[in-house]
Amino acid sequence: MSYQVLARKWRPRSFREMVGQTHVLKALINALDSQRLHHAYLFTGTRGVGKTTIARIIAKCLNCETGISSTPCGTCSVCREIDEGRFVDLIEVDAASRTKVEDTRELLDNVQYSPSRGRFKVYLIDEVHMLSTSSFNALLKTLEEPPPHVKFLLATTDPQKLPVTVLSRCLQFSLKNMPPERVVEHLTHVLTAENVPFEDDALWLLGRAADGSMRDAMSLTDQAIAFGEGKVLAADVRAMLGTLDHGQVYGVLHALIEGDARALIEAVRHLAEQGPDWNGVLSEMLNVLHRVAIAQALPEAVDNGQGDRERVLQLAQALPAEDVQFYYQMGLIGRRDLPLAPEPRGGFEMVLLRMLAFRPAGADDAPKVTLKPLGISQATADSQQNPVAGTAMPAPVVSAPVIAPVAQAPVVTAAVEPSPVVPAPSVTPVVSEPVQPVEVPVAPAANLPAEPEPESEPAAPVVDVPWATAKAAEPVAEPVQPVAPAEPEVKTAEPVVAQVASVEVPAPSEVAPPLADADGAEDEPPLGDYDYVEMDAETLDYDFGQAEAATPAVEEPLPAAKPATGLAAEWLSLFPQLGLSGMTGSIAANCTLIEANGDDWLLHLDPAHSALFNPTQQRRLNDALNQQQGRSIKLRIELCKPEQETPAQAAARRRADRQRSAEASIHGDPLVQQMIQQFAAKVRDDSIEPIDIPS
Repeated sequence: MSYQVLARKWRPRSFREMVGQTHVLKALINALDSQRLHHAYLFTGTRGVGKTTIARIIAKCLNCETGISSTPCGTCSVCREIDEGRFVDLIEVDAASRTKVEDTRELLDNVQYSPSRGRFKVYLIDEVHMLSTSSFNALLKTLEEPPPHVKFLLATTDPQKLPVTVLSRCLQFSLKNMPPERVVEHLTHVLTAENVPFEDDALWLLGRAADGSMRDAMSLTDQAIAFGEGKVLAADVRAMLGTLDHGQVYGVLHALIEGDARALIEAVRHLAEQGPDWNGVLSEMLNVLHRVAIAQALPEAVDNGQGDRERVLQLAQALPAEDVQFYYQMGLIGRRDLPLAPEPRGGFEMVLLRMLAFRPAGADDAPKVTLKPLGISQATADSQQNPVAGTAMPAPVVSAPVIAPVAQAPVVTAAVEPSPVVPAPSVTPVVSEPVQPVEVPVAPAANLPAEPEPESEPAAPVVDVPWATAKAAEPVAEPVQPVAPAEPEVKTAEPVVAQVASVEVPAPSEVAPPLADADGAEDEPPLGDYDYVEMDAETLDYDFGQAEAATPAVEEPLPAAKPATGLAAEWLSLFPQLGLSGMTGSIAANCTLIEANGDDWLLHLDPAHSALFNPTQQRRLNDALNQQQGRSIKLRIELCKPEQETPAQAAARRRADRQRSAEASIHGDPLVQQMIQQFAAKVRDDSIEPIDIPS
């Protein structure tokens, strides 16, 4: 006899052998035992979850020679013929290959005839969503009122394509996907009965690869048995499926934790030797991060299906929760952008390097690991650079032109200490009165009018800077003609030195802040791209009243058109009990309760706050209501101007009442009245704040 695949050999032949789908089996078993039979059943779900299997079991239950029950004997001729697929009164139709209306009419021509052997004539139409619109229309009348001896069993993987008229004529049962735990449990039972050696890790790999389909799991198990020469081993299954060893994924994650770019690139190189699907590698990383997040929230919920529970718990302790969420989100975005990368491996490396470069900000327990140096030059930025665009740093101090006074006046010099070097495109003319030398930086004279330079006038002589003590007391021998200031449009600064001479003390508004010390230590932050002007206290003209009036006030909610009554008043008393804050609290505070039909609640939200509203905020508000009410509430929120008072408006009204009461109390105070009458005092209402007196 030829070999029969596991998916067909182990197909359930009764409800007791079914794995999962208890919500469907319970309804069918109760209906069969109580003889409450419908004429049309619709089974929906993805591939390999048991739609056709359940339909065939129902056909046996209806036609078993022992009678209608949920436990067919399985030994009578009817049960055996149905199992072998040759029962004449079970008409199986593949709607994908018979989509025309002529095929449907030919099928319905025999509906009125009684069954040949069985109790009922059962029509099993698989992939019913593939029928054409004309076929559905031809089927509607018979599907609604079939003869008493006819039962329709419909199966589909896409119920959205079925007309509403068909859905309304059937009892619909939605079959769920199989979780990996249930798939592994069933595979363990099958392989034990088949005497096939296996490893638990291999079954978990098969269970996840099946993606909720028991038939796919059985087919993959057949393939694994053939690949492993009669054994189901984890290494063979991993090689067959092309999945990665989790040890390599953990190596990548450990390199991320250490901030070691070299180890990270080396781990990627080892992965590339296996020729993996880089999208699949990211998926494996996301699975591990998901389990790490579960371990941080609930350690006992982490399963050991892959034999790595201890490693997951170690990662949960080493990685901060912020990093786990950040890496998970960046991995999801990387999977989305991976098809756009010029090369899949390069895109995967960029995702890892992005994880390495960015860290969550503002977290107390954020990792402080810096990137390990790779022996390459690092990009540096000079914090002492001149903030003015287009200007260069000052050159070393050598000499400076000394400007003579306009009027012949005695010039006194003194020995001074070196002062900080300040870039100055031009200098200010010396005043005619003798003054003591002052150590001030000279600001650029950008606003001074430029004097035309005579064509025949020679250049000004250059005098050495008198740093030495011996030369400090020597006066300037000869006056020098004034030199025209540099044009303000010049972008590159000339070499500038400090000057020791009788110079005009610039106004406070012209003094530029000094640069950093020569040793590179900065006591002040770097200069910004703005002009700093120091205000003169004598010429200061500032209107405090006008400034206070210009300060934007917090916008108070507009008063409601009507006071809160009925459901709106109940919402006012319910809102403080929800314990909401932030955006969700703001949304709830600007809502009012309109309808409360049992567990179906309707809220109206002020459209002025619609920018804060999104499905996440609605879900949080719904969760808070469920927790406070102790039951499941279906919440709907519509953008509509509330006619009655919202909690925000009620709070604003109470604040306004307290403010008016406080102002009236101050104005009515006898001492305040006496000060107003005797000293012409004025009460500033905006300075009055109500206080709560403790009882």
